[in-house]
Amino acid sequence: MEHGRRGWLKWLAALLVVLLVAAGAVSWRLGYAEDWIDALRGDDDPPADPADVAPPPEVDIPPVDPAPPAVARAADGRGPLDRAAIERAVARFLGDKDLGKHVIGAVAPLEGRGATYLLGQGVATPASTTKVVTSAVALFLLGAEHTFETSTVLQGSGRTPELVLVGGGDPFLLSSQDALWGTSTPATYVPEKADIATLARRTARELRADGVTRVRLGYDDSLFSGPAVNPEWEPDYVPDGVVSPITALWVDEGRDPSGYGRVADPSLSAANVFAAALKTNGITVAGSATHVVAGGSATDVAEVESPPLAQIVQRLIEVSDNEASEVLLRHIGLASVGEGSSDAGQRGVEKVLEANGVPMRGSVLYDGSGLSRNNLMSPQLLLDVLRFAADDQHPDLRAVISSLPVAAYTGSLSDRMGEGAPPGRGRVRAKTGTLTGVTSLAGVAVDLDGNLMVFALIADKVPPPRSGMAQTAMDNAAAALGACRCGG
Repeated sequence: MEHGRRGWLKWLAALLVVLLVAAGAVSWRLGYAEDWIDALRGDDDPPADPADVAPPPEVDIPPVDPAPPAVARAADGRGPLDRAAIERAVARFLGDKDLGKHVIGAVAPLEGRGATYLLGQGVATPASTTKVVTSAVALFLLGAEHTFETSTVLQGSGRTPELVLVGGGDPFLLSSQDALWGTSTPATYVPEKADIATLARRTARELRADGVTRVRLGYDDSLFSGPAVNPEWEPDYVPDGVVSPITALWVDEGRDPSGYGRVADPSLSAANVFAAALKTNGITVAGSATHVVAGGSATDVAEVESPPLAQIVQRLIEVSDNEASEVLLRHIGLASVGEGSSDAGQRGVEKVLEANGVPMRGSVLYDGSGLSRNNLMSPQLLLDVLRFAADDQHPDLRAVISSLPVAAYTGSLSDRMGEGAPPGRGRVRAKTGTLTGVTSLAGVAVDLDGNLMVFALIADKVPPPRSGMAQTAMDNAAAALGACRCGG
């Protein structure tokens, strides 16, 4: 699979370097970025596409080609890389004993096939770098502008008809616009989210207009099938609040309204929140909510719509959102094989990758988030998926690349890579992966000569007491790619 040069990706690479390495980076670190991010969270018409976000104040973005001589040459995704130069840059970090006895990795130019540098062979547990694969396949199947609807329908007649709350698999549906949401990791872009309180208000307005003030309430989460808790996860993940049971209907990603842990039945919890909101809006709910499947003859009442998928992916990758990843995996299953289960989703992932010339290379995936310790992935697969996402034939996949956290500045890398080679900070964008005994990184880097490369690094036998030091060693290896002169 050959890849054309993407103008936007060249812009992204140059912006990465200019924004975070040039003199303006000092202002960024001293607080301008915080003001910029705060503005995005306000009401000042935020951009619809995260990639359209303007740079922070005081940072002048010059033309991309050529990039400023004081920073780097224009990024070249096709230029040859020197295997020996890459090895000199990363070997001492990847050989750190804190990483354990199984470290594998690959580095290559963005465009082309194969890898310039390979460390080790075979597959390893990828942890959250799995989200890169899930996101790319979801965007390919559904499109960047795809949205998910949560709706209400009315069925039956008489004085107390049945109102059904129908889940459409919106991963970010909120209980209200004031709800706490998502992970604690700060994001540079927060999409406008749908909420169930708004749906209740719209539903109540339509019901009253038709003279209905009393209903029985049902809730329908039948869009997804299969177990809500992946059998390949550790048995304590859900009880310990690591992840929620995955359903097509929830609010606040299944988090408990108390702010601690997850609810046991996210669909029922969402229905109860909706019932309370209906009552606030003048609709009486008779009895308790019941689990139903809406009939084909039901009448549409109201709906709310999620952000576009590209914005969901932006948030998902930047903060490493497990629940959202698992929801997208089920949508992959629906779109590819007509079944909304995690198993069908994984079959869909393999189907899409194979159809696009991305071999599995011995990789086996059981979930969409990387929580399963049974997942196995080759670094080359991650390289191929990053190249797939950067291909100008697939513009809908752009969010996969533009969402990658920037080393030492944003998302899950905001407090990482600060100890590595200083020139590497800001020149690396990567998805992080962390489980007990596992640390991984996969993303893109721009070296000092403007060579644009993709990389994937995985260590899955890390001694638990050395987890922090292992993560630092992995970070230093990635930062070294941005700080080297790796051209051939």
